[in-house]
Amino acid sequence: MDERNNDFDFDFMPIGQAIKKAREARGMTREQLAGIIGYAPRHIQSIENEGQHPSIELFIQLITMFDVSVDEYIFPEKEVKKSSVRRRLDAQLDKLNDRELSVIEATVNGLCMAKEPEE
Repeated sequence: MDERNNDFDFDFMPIGQAIKKAREARGMTREQLAGIIGYAPRHIQSIENEGQHPSIELFIQLITMFDVSVDEYIFPEKEVKKSSVRRRLDAQLDKLNDRELSVIEATVNGLCMAKEPEE
């Protein structure tokens, strides 16, 4: 008799939501994604919104396609070096030239100054 503990109850919902946010950040619809990866839009919706566990092949395809870091979800007690949002932002910043990056830099400087307490 097999006595392994197969009662593994992993909540996939947060990862599904991260995949959805990354897809939307790229301006991609479920239908467009479905056409690329060969799965029905309804299946993608189930993964994103209902926490359905995808096959390992689809899981790897989605997280690599959208640069989603799953460490923060699988190892919540560990400090994450770069969140999924940070990784997506880094990837988008790589597409900008120095002039465009200077606008982003000024925006970030403004946000940091706004966070500082007033004297």
